[in-house]
Amino acid sequence: VIVRGLLSIYEARGDYQLIVDHMEASGDGALQRQLEGLKQKLQAEGLFDPARKVPLPEHCERIGVITSPTGAAIEDIISSLHRRSPSSHIALFPVQVQGTLAAQQIADAIDQANALVETQQRALDVLIVGRGGGSLEDLWCFNEEIVARAIARATRPIVSAVGHEIDLSVSDLVADMRAA
Repeated sequence: VIVRGLLSIYEARGDYQLIVDHMEASGDGALQRQLEGLKQKLQAEGLFDPARKVPLPEHCERIGVITSPTGAAIEDIISSLHRRSPSSHIALFPVQVQGTLAAQQIADAIDQANALVETQQRALDVLIVGRGGGSLEDLWCFNEEIVARAIARATRPIVSAVGHEIDLSVSDLVADMRAA
């Protein structure tokens, strides 16, 4: 919580007293409430509905990856793809995956990838949107409404690969498939 008030000291005993006149939730508490509100809104709109999810192609030869070009996640994705599908071609769409600019960059990259497919400038079978693990704050851009709506309007199937197994983001809920 964040509190505002007055601090007083009783010098004879060395006691401190905080007289609070305002208190509000902060950190994970406030973020968690914001997250739950967005989840309810998007659920009501049908964005999490399994019926709207598109199955992945059986063979994905051309894969767009939307993530940081310098994080460990891209190395894990490349390693997994080379092991599971060595003939696949990877097109990286570099974005920030943390911070104030990240959500807009991720949404723009999804839209850009889909535009390239629609205009036949690039062939992509599937898009992977992701990053490695972290705190709720670290992963927050994947809980932003702008990213959820970009995933929902995508013309390519999207795999959300955000965080660890225990992490569940709005991106995971909207995407066609989740891969921790």
